[in-house]
Amino acid sequence: MPDIVHEPLARAESLAAIPLPGAAELDGAIARALARIDRALPEFIDRFPAPSSEGLVYPAIGNIEWTNGFWTGMLWLAWELTGEARYCDAAKLQVRSFVERADKEINVAHHDMGFLYTPSACASWRLTGNVDAQRAGIAAARLLLKRYDPKARVIQAWGDLDDPAQAGRMIIDCNLNLPLLYWASEQTGDLDYRDAAEEHLTQAARYLVRPDASTFHTFHMDTLTGAPLYGTTHQGYSDDSCWARGQAWGIYGFALGFAHSGREDLVRLSASLANYYLNRLPDDLICYWDLIFTAGEEPRDTSAAAIAACGLLELIRHLPASDPARDLYARAAWGMIRQIDRHHLAPLEGSNGLLADGVYHMPNKVGVGECCIWGDYFYLEALVRMRRIWRAYW
Repeated sequence: MPDIVHEPLARAESLAAIPLPGAAELDGAIARALARIDRALPEFIDRFPAPSSEGLVYPAIGNIEWTNGFWTGMLWLAWELTGEARYCDAAKLQVRSFVERADKEINVAHHDMGFLYTPSACASWRLTGNVDAQRAGIAAARLLLKRYDPKARVIQAWGDLDDPAQAGRMIIDCNLNLPLLYWASEQTGDLDYRDAAEEHLTQAARYLVRPDASTFHTFHMDTLTGAPLYGTTHQGYSDDSCWARGQAWGIYGFALGFAHSGREDLVRLSASLANYYLNRLPDDLICYWDLIFTAGEEPRDTSAAAIAACGLLELIRHLPASDPARDLYARAAWGMIRQIDRHHLAPLEGSNGLLADGVYHMPNKVGVGECCIWGDYFYLEALVRMRRIWRAYW
């Protein structure tokens, strides 16, 4: 991995002043989140929220999008928090559709199999011992493995595998799909899953991360020679800016990469990305949609903030106890979550989402200022991480 600049935390003093939450404060935030899940539950038992809302209302869709696993994951989290059967019963019903989707290979020509199956079917296997869910998770991992290119040593993000124009494209989001491969390797004993994840992580660290610890959204590799070609953005402001949600995927994904691989370089890399991210936040700690913006009227992205909070909380687990950054990262994560709880929750009336003020795809003007289902999921995950000892789905 090339040398990466590790910026010191410019806002260390202000982060240190954020008080850590007590149980009562966390329980209040959790109750407000669960109230919004309860409001939406009758609508989304055999259907799923669309990726982003329209006027803060998610349309109901079938199991056809890359985001469907997040709602089911929220139900599993709610069940772990409360033990209430209604969440478990709804999640079990939804998992059946993931089994069917894997069996029939419905809209699986992309790398988002981890987003789909890790918080849904794989969580079901771990929490309830559902063998059909286990089988579906392994089938999903097998489909993901097919997208691995051995010459470029990356998992192709999307596009026809037989189309040379689509080949060799990796994106930072895939960091969160790799845990599915590690899980499948553990379940089957087949090291091909693990090896592909390791190779992709290496290439992502080498080419998606710039020397200043910012990230490209997308990087293109030559699948004939294995040579690096160029970095671009798909959803950020420009090819040389830093898309906020992509940076959050990097923080979380590289920390998870260490959790699965034990590679110390990935902990250091995650921390470097974290400092870059934190140093470019406005005072309220809710990022703009691209980190090139640090003030002004550009849209914020609460979904990126929720992912980043989870990433910081995962990173803390792997830093030495003596590292002063651990405390600062914990306070930063809570600062983001507290700000969302106080100022960015979707209203109980007139919405069926959890977080307002997310951004799905700013260049295409899709889901701007809306609820984004991954933001809802990672917000609840962050609260679970802060409230109890939790074994991550990822």
